[in-house]
Amino acid sequence: MPDSSAQREFALEVVERLRAAGFEALWAGGCVRDQLLSLAPKDYDVATSAKPDEIRDLFGRRRTLAIGAAFGVITVLGRRRQGQIEVATFRSDADYSDGRHPDHVHFTTAEHDAQRRDFTINGLFFDPVTNEVVDYVGGRDDLAHHRLRAIGDPRLRLGEDKLRLLRAVRFAATFGFTIEPNTLAAIQAMAAEIVTVSAERIGVELRRMFLGPNRAAALNLLRETQLLPHILPEVARLDTAAWSELRRVLTALDRPTFSLALAALLHRTDAAQVATTVGRRLRYTNKVIERASWILAHLPTIRDAQQTPWPRLQRVLAHDGAAELVALHAAIVGPDDPALALVRERLAWPAERLNPPPLIDGSDLISRGLAPSPDFARLLEAVRDAQLLGEIETAADAMMLVQRILAEGLDAQR
Repeated sequence: MPDSSAQREFALEVVERLRAAGFEALWAGGCVRDQLLSLAPKDYDVATSAKPDEIRDLFGRRRTLAIGAAFGVITVLGRRRQGQIEVATFRSDADYSDGRHPDHVHFTTAEHDAQRRDFTINGLFFDPVTNEVVDYVGGRDDLAHHRLRAIGDPRLRLGEDKLRLLRAVRFAATFGFTIEPNTLAAIQAMAAEIVTVSAERIGVELRRMFLGPNRAAALNLLRETQLLPHILPEVARLDTAAWSELRRVLTALDRPTFSLALAALLHRTDAAQVATTVGRRLRYTNKVIERASWILAHLPTIRDAQQTPWPRLQRVLAHDGAAELVALHAAIVGPDDPALALVRERLAWPAERLNPPPLIDGSDLISRGLAPSPDFARLLEAVRDAQLLGEIETAADAMMLVQRILAEGLDAQR
């Protein structure tokens, strides 16, 4: 993992080396925006007048990757602590026939490069040598006024890359900005076109939104921009009361996993099965989908914890997802719920009390002469229930219970 200070120094080193070779070079995009917002940049990008081959010649073929060379982008590799820096030649873009990537690019000046970027707050440059901001698009003023605005004609800018429709929502929600009226109107008019973007890309943007602390604001903006019915129709159909409650629950979550955030987002929809439908549609991993579905399926167990037999409740609390499940229940009901107090008290038990090792397993049944059969699961479940209820304490007790169940008939235990 790169060290932030080492990466910053490396980004400065890249600029200085390009300058020493006679090229123009500036920091560009998100790192400039974040710095002006007093946020630590996650990474650094450099924009330069040097062409891709010139960048590779300067830094060496072994220290560079040309994966994005067709778009003028070369990745310069630093030491492990420094990470890597994307160095892009100043460019202007041709048409975006696929609504995602330019058909080809033309190398140009810094000013023209700024004009082809998406939003003014992302179109800023910074000279790390002189510590000066270079602003061709009015981004600094928009930052000062907490405003998200497309560069140039919003319909043209958003039409070049339809993913920008969602990125506008994410940036505005993340930074607590308003979307400038003309940009907002363009997003609303083009909202249906978001379906031309791949499901994976939509899923990534939504993941970023709902993992952030301003996830409720993101949800509001998705509805205001009219994007919600096209990407999350299950949520768009909620009535006023359910919508208000959903926003409250999303706000109450504290640094959730994505499975928990997804479960919270969908908890007012029809069924746990919705998590599978949405998860598959947005190409989330099976792990995320299964955990979100499990959380939603077991919310009633936690809600009714005071009336739920301990063996059944124990199996839920012993699950790896129990903490996420309880966190969602807490966000829904608030801190004073009696069922919440009960499950938190039980989760605080030592592991050997909350989830003691089973007294016997299938091999023990076989060793006592029982032939393997589908009834094994029911026998072991009955033994486990008795153990959790404190009715038996040893393996010998467990085998005696098995013999009694078999003598009485397994169906009598149902």
